[in-house]
Amino acid sequence: MNGTWLDRNRNIVFIILSFAALSGVGVFYLRQPAQTPIEILPLEASATPLPTPTPSPPPTPTAAPVRVYITGAVANSDVYSLPQGSIIKDAIEAAGGLTVDADPERINQALELKDQQQIHIPWLGEENPPPSVQGGQDNLDRSEENNSNALPPTNSLVNLNTATLEQLDTLPGIGPVIGQRIIDYRETVGKFSAIEEITQVSGIGEAIFAKIKDLITVE
Repeated sequence: MNGTWLDRNRNIVFIILSFAALSGVGVFYLRQPAQTPIEILPLEASATPLPTPTPSPPPTPTAAPVRVYITGAVANSDVYSLPQGSIIKDAIEAAGGLTVDADPERINQALELKDQQQIHIPWLGEENPPPSVQGGQDNLDRSEENNSNALPPTNSLVNLNTATLEQLDTLPGIGPVIGQRIIDYRETVGKFSAIEEITQVSGIGEAIFAKIKDLITVE
């Protein structure tokens, strides 16, 4: 009898089972948690701005040394390169120190050096020594400014045999004192036969001659 009822109601049973299965699937999906949508933010809104890198300071240039020519009563008379801010005492030490017959009290050893200066350390009992300090870029600039009206034409040379004291004073490193020595030399010894003979004048060394050799003549 049961088989007869199942056969008669097979379609109804199948529909009931199908409906139950669909209901179960629906309930399963309804109970799933809702997924949060993914939000893509613009780069400028989502990222923290990076700090601006601080530029490195430029390197400090090294000051050029001062070159001085030291002569007179020192152990080694020569041209020396010394740091900026050096004084005459530093130049004396660079030249090996004073000789036993030096007269250091006649020169101010605390004076600061300038580039292209000539420093002369007097000897004991030396008569009419050359200037203790002469030349240098600063002194040269002032000398050219003070004697601008006496400068010879740029295309002419100063004739050592005929130049006046004012003309000699316009030469680099030659002031009125050394200029007068040049005049006294040519009047006592005779005219210069070559420009190199000017180094025989007291106070004119190789450093000064190098500055003026292209500016002088004996013709």
